Amino acid sequence: MNALVLVANARMPSPRAQSLQVAQAAGAFARADVATTLLYPLRTSATQLPPGTDLWDYYGLPKGKRPSAEALRCIDWIDRVPRALQYVPARLQESSFSKSAALRVLGGHKDAVVLSREAECALLLVQKKRARVFLELHRVPGGRLRRRWTLGACKGAAGVIAISGGVREDLVALGVDESKITVEHDGFELSRFSGLPSKSAAREELKLPAEVPLVVYTGGLLEWKGVDVLVDAARELPDVYFVIAGGMTKDVARLRTHAGGLANLRIEGFQPPERVPLYLAAGDIGVVPNRAQPAISARYTSPLKVFEAMAVGLPLVASDLPSLREILHHGEDAWLVKPEDPAALAQGIRTLVADPSLRAQLGRTLAARAGEHSWDARAARIRAWIEARG
Repeated sequence: MNALVLVANARMPSPRAQSLQVAQAAGAFARADVATTLLYPLRTSATQLPPGTDLWDYYGLPKGKRPSAEALRCIDWIDRVPRALQYVPARLQESSFSKSAALRVLGGHKDAVVLSREAECALLLVQKKRARVFLELHRVPGGRLRRRWTLGACKGAAGVIAISGGVREDLVALGVDESKITVEHDGFELSRFSGLPSKSAAREELKLPAEVPLVVYTGGLLEWKGVDVLVDAARELPDVYFVIAGGMTKDVARLRTHAGGLANLRIEGFQPPERVPLYLAAGDIGVVPNRAQPAISARYTSPLKVFEAMAVGLPLVASDLPSLREILHHGEDAWLVKPEDPAALAQGIRTLVADPSLRAQLGRTLAARAGEHSWDARAARIRAWIEARG
Protein backbone atom coordinates (compact mmCIF):
# COMPACT_ATOMS: atom_id res chain seq x y z
CA MET A 1 0.00 0.00 0.00
CA ASN A 2 1.74 3.13 -1.23
CA ALA A 3 -1.10 5.66 -1.02
CA LEU A 4 -4.10 6.01 1.27
CA VAL A 5 -7.09 8.35 1.32
CA LEU A 6 -8.71 8.65 4.73
CA VAL A 7 -12.29 9.99 4.57
CA ALA A 8 -13.68 11.39 7.82
CA ASN A 9 -16.64 13.69 8.48
CA ALA A 10 -14.82 15.25 11.42
CA ARG A 11 -14.73 18.92 12.34
CA MET A 12 -11.10 19.92 11.83
CA PRO A 13 -9.60 21.45 13.82
CA SER A 14 -11.70 20.91 16.89
CA PRO A 15 -11.21 19.95 20.56
CA ARG A 16 -13.37 16.86 20.00
CA ALA A 17 -11.80 13.44 20.66
CA GLN A 18 -13.06 12.22 17.27
CA SER A 19 -10.98 14.84 15.48
CA LEU A 20 -7.89 13.99 17.52
CA GLN A 21 -8.35 10.32 16.65
CA VAL A 22 -8.62 11.12 12.94
CA ALA A 23 -5.53 13.35 12.95
CA GLN A 24 -3.35 10.94 14.88
CA ALA A 25 -4.44 7.90 12.87
CA ALA A 26 -3.63 9.79 9.65
CA GLY A 27 -0.26 10.78 11.04
CA ALA A 28 0.63 7.19 11.90
CA PHE A 29 -0.07 6.03 8.34
CA ALA A 30 2.12 8.83 6.97
CA ARG A 31 4.98 7.80 9.29
CA ALA A 32 4.60 4.25 7.95
CA ASP A 33 5.72 5.51 4.51
CA VAL A 34 2.19 5.58 3.14
CA ALA A 35 1.36 8.75 1.21
CA THR A 36 -1.73 9.69 3.22
CA THR A 37 -4.38 12.26 2.34
CA LEU A 38 -7.15 13.20 4.75
CA LEU A 39 -10.44 14.35 3.21
CA TYR A 40 -12.55 16.26 5.74
CA PRO A 41 -15.43 18.75 5.56
CA LEU A 42 -14.97 22.50 5.45
CA ARG A 43 -17.11 23.44 8.46
CA THR A 44 -18.10 26.97 9.38
CA SER A 45 -17.81 26.15 13.09
CA ALA A 46 -14.30 24.69 13.01
CA THR A 47 -11.82 26.09 15.53
CA GLN A 48 -9.50 28.78 14.20
CA LEU A 49 -5.87 27.71 14.16
CA PRO A 50 -3.51 29.90 16.22
CA PRO A 51 -1.15 32.02 14.11
CA GLY A 52 1.82 30.02 12.84
CA THR A 53 0.15 26.68 13.62
CA ASP A 54 -0.95 24.17 10.99
CA LEU A 55 -3.52 21.41 11.39
CA TRP A 56 -0.96 18.81 12.39
CA ASP A 57 0.79 21.08 14.90
CA TYR A 58 -2.61 21.67 16.54
CA TYR A 59 -2.97 17.94 17.17
CA GLY A 60 0.62 17.45 18.30
CA LEU A 61 1.80 15.25 15.43
CA PRO A 62 5.59 14.76 15.36
CA LYS A 63 7.59 16.69 12.82
CA GLY A 64 8.75 14.75 9.77
CA LYS A 65 6.49 12.70 7.55
CA ARG A 66 2.95 14.04 7.82
CA PRO A 67 -0.28 13.56 5.87
CA SER A 68 -1.71 16.04 3.42
CA ALA A 69 -5.24 17.30 3.98
CA GLU A 70 -8.05 18.55 1.78
CA ALA A 71 -11.08 20.38 3.17
CA LEU A 72 -14.15 19.73 1.00
CA ARG A 73 -17.22 21.91 0.70
CA CYS A 74 -20.48 20.63 2.14
CA ILE A 75 -23.94 21.97 3.00
CA ASP A 76 -23.39 23.30 6.50
CA TRP A 77 -26.10 25.18 8.36
CA ILE A 78 -26.35 22.89 11.41
CA ASP A 79 -25.34 25.57 13.88
CA ARG A 80 -27.85 28.09 12.55
CA VAL A 81 -30.78 26.23 14.09
CA PRO A 82 -31.58 25.12 17.68
CA ARG A 83 -30.24 21.71 18.70
CA ALA A 84 -33.74 20.19 18.69
CA LEU A 85 -34.04 20.97 14.97
CA GLN A 86 -30.58 19.83 13.85
CA TYR A 87 -31.40 16.35 12.55
CA VAL A 88 -32.21 17.36 8.97
CA PRO A 89 -29.32 19.82 8.54
CA ALA A 90 -26.95 17.24 10.08
CA ARG A 91 -28.05 14.64 7.54
CA LEU A 92 -27.62 17.17 4.71
CA GLN A 93 -24.12 17.95 5.93
CA GLU A 94 -23.15 14.27 6.18
CA SER A 95 -24.63 13.40 2.81
CA SER A 96 -23.16 16.37 0.95
CA PHE A 97 -19.72 15.71 2.42
CA SER A 98 -19.89 12.01 1.49
CA LYS A 99 -20.75 12.91 -2.09
CA SER A 100 -17.96 15.49 -2.27
CA ALA A 101 -15.46 12.99 -0.89
CA ALA A 102 -16.54 10.24 -3.30
CA LEU A 103 -16.19 12.60 -6.26
CA ARG A 104 -12.76 13.72 -5.05
CA VAL A 105 -11.58 10.11 -4.74
CA LEU A 106 -12.89 9.20 -8.18
CA GLY A 107 -11.42 12.30 -9.77
CA GLY A 108 -8.09 12.75 -8.03
CA HIS A 109 -7.07 9.63 -6.08
CA LYS A 110 -7.62 6.83 -8.57
CA ASP A 111 -4.79 4.57 -7.40
CA ALA A 112 -5.03 5.00 -3.64
CA VAL A 113 -6.54 2.68 -1.08
CA VAL A 114 -9.59 4.34 0.48
CA LEU A 115 -10.31 4.03 4.19
CA SER A 116 -13.65 5.74 4.86
CA ARG A 117 -15.25 6.39 8.21
CA GLU A 118 -18.43 7.33 6.32
CA ALA A 119 -20.60 4.44 5.10
CA GLU A 120 -22.42 6.65 2.60
CA CYS A 121 -19.18 7.68 0.90
CA ALA A 122 -18.00 4.06 0.78
CA LEU A 123 -21.35 2.97 -0.68
CA LEU A 124 -21.10 5.55 -3.45
CA LEU A 125 -17.58 4.34 -4.28
CA VAL A 126 -18.41 0.63 -4.39
CA GLN A 127 -21.47 1.37 -6.51
CA LYS A 128 -19.04 2.98 -8.98
CA LYS A 129 -17.00 -0.25 -8.88
CA ARG A 130 -14.11 1.51 -7.11
CA ALA A 131 -11.69 -1.17 -5.92
CA ARG A 132 -9.79 -1.24 -2.62
CA VAL A 133 -12.39 0.55 -0.50
CA PHE A 134 -12.31 -0.17 3.23
CA LEU A 135 -14.50 1.12 6.05
CA GLU A 136 -13.69 2.06 9.62
CA LEU A 137 -16.89 2.03 11.68
CA HIS A 138 -17.34 3.34 15.22
CA ARG A 139 -21.00 2.43 15.54
CA VAL A 140 -23.87 0.79 13.68
CA PRO A 141 -26.69 3.30 13.04
CA GLY A 142 -30.23 2.66 14.23
CA GLY A 143 -32.23 4.13 11.34
CA ARG A 144 -33.49 1.72 8.68
CA LEU A 145 -32.13 3.66 5.69
CA ARG A 146 -28.70 4.23 7.18
CA ARG A 147 -28.47 0.58 8.25
CA ARG A 148 -29.22 -0.40 4.66
CA TRP A 149 -26.48 1.94 3.43
CA THR A 150 -24.06 0.51 6.01
CA LEU A 151 -24.80 -3.07 5.01
CA GLY A 152 -24.45 -2.27 1.31
CA ALA A 153 -21.16 -0.48 1.88
CA CYS A 154 -19.79 -3.34 3.99
CA LYS A 155 -20.80 -5.97 1.44
CA GLY A 156 -19.13 -4.05 -1.39
CA ALA A 157 -16.01 -3.04 0.53
CA ALA A 158 -12.81 -5.05 0.63
CA GLY A 159 -12.85 -5.07 4.44
CA VAL A 160 -14.25 -3.40 7.55
CA ILE A 161 -12.44 -2.14 10.64
CA ALA A 162 -14.61 -2.09 13.78
CA ILE A 163 -13.47 0.16 16.60
CA SER A 164 -14.66 -2.35 19.23
CA GLY A 165 -16.03 -5.83 19.66
CA GLY A 166 -19.49 -4.35 20.21
CA VAL A 167 -19.41 -2.78 16.76
CA ARG A 168 -18.26 -6.08 15.26
CA GLU A 169 -21.12 -7.96 16.95
CA ASP A 170 -23.68 -5.50 15.60
CA LEU A 171 -22.20 -5.65 12.10
CA VAL A 172 -22.44 -9.44 12.10
CA ALA A 173 -26.04 -9.20 13.34
CA LEU A 174 -26.70 -6.76 10.49
CA GLY A 175 -25.56 -9.37 7.99
CA VAL A 176 -21.91 -8.48 7.38
CA ASP A 177 -19.59 -11.42 6.72
CA GLU A 178 -17.54 -11.82 9.91
CA SER A 179 -14.45 -12.78 7.88
CA LYS A 180 -14.36 -9.26 6.42
CA ILE A 181 -14.16 -7.58 9.85
CA THR A 182 -11.15 -6.83 12.01
CA VAL A 183 -11.24 -5.00 15.36
CA GLU A 184 -8.78 -2.18 16.01
CA HIS A 185 -9.18 -0.01 19.08
CA ASP A 186 -7.98 3.56 19.40
CA GLY A 187 -4.45 4.37 20.50
CA PHE A 188 -2.01 7.03 21.69
CA GLU A 189 0.78 9.08 20.14
CA LEU A 190 4.16 7.89 21.44
CA SER A 191 6.00 11.18 20.97
CA ARG A 192 3.54 13.06 23.19
CA PHE A 193 4.54 10.90 26.18
CA SER A 194 8.32 11.03 25.91
CA GLY A 195 10.36 13.14 28.31
CA LEU A 196 7.54 13.78 30.78
CA PRO A 197 8.45 15.43 34.08
CA SER A 198 8.24 13.69 37.42
CA LYS A 199 4.92 13.61 39.25
CA SER A 200 5.97 16.42 41.60
CA ALA A 201 7.29 18.57 38.75
CA ALA A 202 4.10 18.05 36.74
CA ARG A 203 1.98 19.10 39.72
CA GLU A 204 4.14 22.15 40.26
CA GLU A 205 3.79 23.20 36.62
CA LEU A 206 0.01 22.72 36.75
CA LYS A 207 -0.25 24.37 40.18
CA LEU A 208 -1.89 21.28 41.66
CA PRO A 209 -1.59 20.23 45.33
CA ALA A 210 1.65 18.40 45.99
CA GLU A 211 0.88 16.17 48.96
CA VAL A 212 -2.66 14.87 48.48
CA PRO A 213 -3.90 11.89 46.44
CA LEU A 214 -4.72 13.22 42.97
CA VAL A 215 -7.40 11.76 40.67
CA VAL A 216 -7.26 12.84 37.03
CA TYR A 217 -9.86 12.79 34.27
CA THR A 218 -8.88 13.88 30.76
CA GLY A 219 -11.28 13.95 27.85
CA GLY A 220 -14.70 15.06 26.69
CA LEU A 221 -17.62 15.93 28.95
CA LEU A 222 -20.57 14.57 27.01
CA GLU A 223 -23.18 13.23 29.43
CA TRP A 224 -22.63 9.58 28.50
CA LYS A 225 -19.00 9.87 29.62
CA GLY A 226 -20.27 10.06 33.20
CA VAL A 227 -18.12 12.92 34.46
CA ASP A 228 -21.00 14.23 36.58
CA VAL A 229 -20.87 10.86 38.38
CA LEU A 230 -17.20 11.56 39.06
CA VAL A 231 -18.09 14.97 40.51
CA ASP A 232 -20.61 13.30 42.83
CA ALA A 233 -17.96 10.77 43.88
CA ALA A 234 -15.61 13.65 44.67
CA ARG A 235 -18.16 14.95 47.19
CA GLU A 236 -17.66 11.72 49.15
CA LEU A 237 -13.86 12.00 49.18
CA PRO A 238 -12.91 15.38 50.70
CA ASP A 239 -9.32 14.23 51.36
CA VAL A 240 -8.72 13.41 47.67
CA TYR A 241 -8.15 16.11 45.05
CA PHE A 242 -9.73 15.84 41.59
CA VAL A 243 -8.82 17.58 38.35
CA ILE A 244 -10.89 17.38 35.17
CA ALA A 245 -9.22 18.55 31.95
CA GLY A 246 -11.16 18.66 28.68
CA GLY A 247 -14.54 19.39 27.20
CA MET A 248 -16.39 21.87 25.02
CA THR A 249 -17.25 25.28 26.51
CA LYS A 250 -20.94 24.56 27.07
CA ASP A 251 -20.19 21.20 28.72
CA VAL A 252 -17.57 22.77 30.99
CA ALA A 253 -20.15 25.36 32.11
CA ARG A 254 -22.75 22.64 32.78
CA LEU A 255 -20.29 20.60 34.84
CA ARG A 256 -19.13 23.59 36.86
CA THR A 257 -22.74 24.33 37.72
CA HIS A 258 -23.19 20.71 38.82
CA ALA A 259 -20.03 20.87 40.93
CA GLY A 260 -21.18 24.02 42.72
CA GLY A 261 -17.71 25.18 43.74
CA LEU A 262 -16.60 21.86 45.29
CA ALA A 263 -13.38 22.63 47.19
CA ASN A 264 -11.45 19.47 46.23
CA LEU A 265 -12.19 19.72 42.50
CA ARG A 266 -10.71 21.75 39.66
CA ILE A 267 -12.37 21.81 36.24
CA GLU A 268 -9.83 23.05 33.71
CA GLY A 269 -11.72 22.97 30.41
CA PHE A 270 -10.20 22.09 27.05
CA GLN A 271 -6.44 21.60 26.96
CA PRO A 272 -4.22 21.45 23.87
CA PRO A 273 -3.22 17.83 23.11
CA GLU A 274 0.39 18.46 24.15
CA ARG A 275 -0.77 19.44 27.66
CA VAL A 276 -2.82 16.32 28.36
CA PRO A 277 0.17 14.06 29.17
CA LEU A 278 1.22 16.53 31.85
CA TYR A 279 -2.06 15.99 33.72
CA LEU A 280 -1.67 12.23 33.49
CA ALA A 281 1.91 12.43 34.73
CA ALA A 282 0.71 14.45 37.73
CA GLY A 283 -1.96 11.96 38.80
CA ASP A 284 -2.07 9.03 41.21
CA ILE A 285 -5.24 7.55 39.68
CA GLY A 286 -7.09 8.02 36.40
CA VAL A 287 -10.83 7.53 35.92
CA VAL A 288 -13.08 6.38 33.08
CA PRO A 289 -16.60 6.78 34.55
CA ASN A 290 -18.73 5.95 31.48
CA ARG A 291 -22.48 5.51 31.87
CA ALA A 292 -24.29 2.25 31.07
CA GLN A 293 -26.35 3.98 28.35
CA PRO A 294 -26.33 4.75 25.44
CA ALA A 295 -24.77 1.96 23.36
CA ILE A 296 -21.84 4.15 22.32
CA SER A 297 -20.78 4.16 25.96
CA ALA A 298 -21.57 0.59 26.96
CA ARG A 299 -20.60 -1.28 23.77
CA TYR A 300 -18.93 0.87 21.13
CA THR A 301 -16.48 3.33 22.64
CA SER A 302 -12.71 2.87 22.61
CA PRO A 303 -11.62 5.75 24.86
CA LEU A 304 -8.40 7.57 24.02
CA LYS A 305 -7.93 8.25 27.74
CA VAL A 306 -7.44 4.52 28.43
CA PHE A 307 -4.54 4.22 26.01
CA GLU A 308 -3.00 7.50 27.14
CA ALA A 309 -3.12 6.19 30.73
CA MET A 310 -1.25 3.11 29.46
CA ALA A 311 1.45 5.38 28.09
CA VAL A 312 2.25 6.74 31.56
CA GLY A 313 1.33 3.68 33.62
CA LEU A 314 -1.49 5.52 35.41
CA PRO A 315 -3.73 3.07 37.32
CA LEU A 316 -7.37 3.37 36.36
CA VAL A 317 -10.73 3.12 38.07
CA ALA A 318 -13.26 2.50 35.29
CA SER A 319 -16.88 1.57 34.76
CA ASP A 320 -17.53 -2.16 34.46
CA LEU A 321 -18.96 -2.15 30.92
CA PRO A 322 -18.47 -4.44 27.89
CA SER A 323 -16.69 -1.69 25.92
CA LEU A 324 -14.12 -1.25 28.69
CA ARG A 325 -13.80 -4.94 29.62
CA GLU A 326 -12.48 -5.51 26.10
CA ILE A 327 -9.44 -3.46 27.07
CA LEU A 328 -9.20 -3.56 30.87
CA HIS A 329 -9.17 -6.46 33.33
CA HIS A 330 -10.37 -6.05 36.89
CA GLY A 331 -7.62 -6.49 39.45
CA GLU A 332 -4.96 -6.99 36.78
CA ASP A 333 -4.54 -3.63 35.06
CA ALA A 334 -7.54 -1.63 36.32
CA TRP A 335 -10.19 -1.49 39.03
CA LEU A 336 -13.67 -1.84 37.57
CA VAL A 337 -16.76 -0.56 39.38
CA LYS A 338 -20.51 -0.41 38.88
CA PRO A 339 -21.37 2.34 36.36
CA GLU A 340 -23.54 5.36 37.20
CA ASP A 341 -23.00 4.82 40.92
CA PRO A 342 -21.08 7.65 42.66
CA ALA A 343 -20.71 5.57 45.84
CA ALA A 344 -19.21 2.64 43.91
CA LEU A 345 -16.86 4.96 42.04
CA ALA A 346 -15.83 6.65 45.28
CA GLN A 347 -15.18 3.25 46.88
CA GLY A 348 -13.03 2.16 43.93
CA ILE A 349 -10.95 5.31 44.23
CA ARG A 350 -10.76 4.87 48.00
CA THR A 351 -9.50 1.29 47.52
CA LEU A 352 -6.60 2.42 45.32
CA VAL A 353 -5.77 5.44 47.47
CA ALA A 354 -5.45 3.15 50.50
CA ASP A 355 -3.26 0.56 48.75
CA PRO A 356 -0.12 1.99 47.09
CA SER A 357 1.16 -1.48 46.18
CA LEU A 358 -2.07 -2.28 44.31
CA ARG A 359 -1.84 1.06 42.49
CA ALA A 360 1.73 0.33 41.48
CA GLN A 361 0.88 -3.18 40.28
CA LEU A 362 -2.06 -1.98 38.18
CA GLY A 363 0.04 0.79 36.69
CA ARG A 364 2.93 -1.50 35.80
CA THR A 365 0.66 -4.06 34.14
CA LEU A 366 -1.15 -1.38 32.19
CA ALA A 367 2.12 0.22 31.04
CA ALA A 368 3.45 -3.15 29.86
CA ARG A 369 0.67 -3.27 27.27
CA ALA A 370 1.22 0.24 25.95
CA GLY A 371 3.44 -0.64 22.98
CA GLU A 372 0.74 -2.60 21.17
CA HIS A 373 -1.68 0.31 21.46
CA SER A 374 0.35 3.14 19.93
CA TRP A 375 -1.04 4.70 16.76
CA ASP A 376 2.06 3.48 14.93
CA ALA A 377 1.50 -0.13 15.99
CA ARG A 378 -2.16 0.16 15.01
CA ALA A 379 -1.30 1.60 11.59
CA ALA A 380 1.20 -1.20 10.96
CA ARG A 381 -1.43 -3.85 11.75
CA ILE A 382 -4.05 -2.17 9.55
CA ARG A 383 -1.57 -1.81 6.69
CA ALA A 384 -0.67 -5.50 6.86
CA TRP A 385 -4.36 -6.46 7.00
CA ILE A 386 -5.23 -4.28 4.00
CA GLU A 387 -2.32 -5.64 1.98
CA ALA A 388 -3.32 -9.20 2.85
CA ARG A 389 -6.79 -8.51 1.46
CA GLY A 390 -5.36 -7.28 -1.85
